[in-house]
Amino acid sequence: MGSANSSSAESGADSSCESSGEPSLLYHVPIHEWDPSDQPREKLLQHGPTVLSDAEVLALLLGSGTRTSDGPVSAVELGRSLLQSYGSLHAVSQRKPKELTRTQGIGPAKAAKLTAAFEAGRRVESQRQQDERVQVTCPEDVADVYGPLMRDLQKEVFKVVHLNTANVIIGDYTVSEGGLSSSIVEPRGVFEQAILDDAAAVLCLHNHPSGNPEPSREDIRITRQLVEAGETMGIPVHDHLIIAGTDHTSLAERGVIG
Repeated sequence: MGSANSSSAESGADSSCESSGEPSLLYHVPIHEWDPSDQPREKLLQHGPTVLSDAEVLALLLGSGTRTSDGPVSAVELGRSLLQSYGSLHAVSQRKPKELTRTQGIGPAKAAKLTAAFEAGRRVESQRQQDERVQVTCPEDVADVYGPLMRDLQKEVFKVVHLNTANVIIGDYTVSEGGLSSSIVEPRGVFEQAILDDAAAVLCLHNHPSGNPEPSREDIRITRQLVEAGETMGIPVHDHLIIAGTDHTSLAERGVIG
């Protein structure tokens, strides 16, 4: 850190800054005035992203600091404020843009940047599994692809995954959003797109925003209804997965699907 700022920083910085690996700089010091070795962008370019603290990662996503009623705030300080508000980087990633703007200094533009960055991460994780054709041999194969996309959703989403005769994923379709009920998840909506895609079989999955992976009675009832309809249509339902955070539950493994 540059000598021009070091004495004042040590006397006024929060002690938590040092323990987190971030430079001990005053709240109001702009990042461009920091010693280059302490600037998040320069640290990343010279040493890679793993050397950055969570607040520094957020700072690079935010792009710049801002000015509040308390004075100028650096991007790192904004990142630190978000972490203090929500507890962890993962918790920040789950917040809606409107929630993020409750943190002083985070306006709609910065909230949108963060939300887009976190969504990009989810899609990268999911698409990494889809770079090659995914053959489904077990529930984990499906959870690896769709878990990253569905585990942080704030409302229930019901999807149908289409398989060919080799159990390779050939597409998917969102049937409903907002919750499960027989009036929303109808067999016609589940199988209509599967027929258009020439699917040989389907897998159903939905998320539990509560994080509880246990199936409800409604989950079980709808699963049995769809299995029966699939038998009639000649398009079997191989499984119904519940995505709950990083966990998942297979109703086939639970014996709901024979």
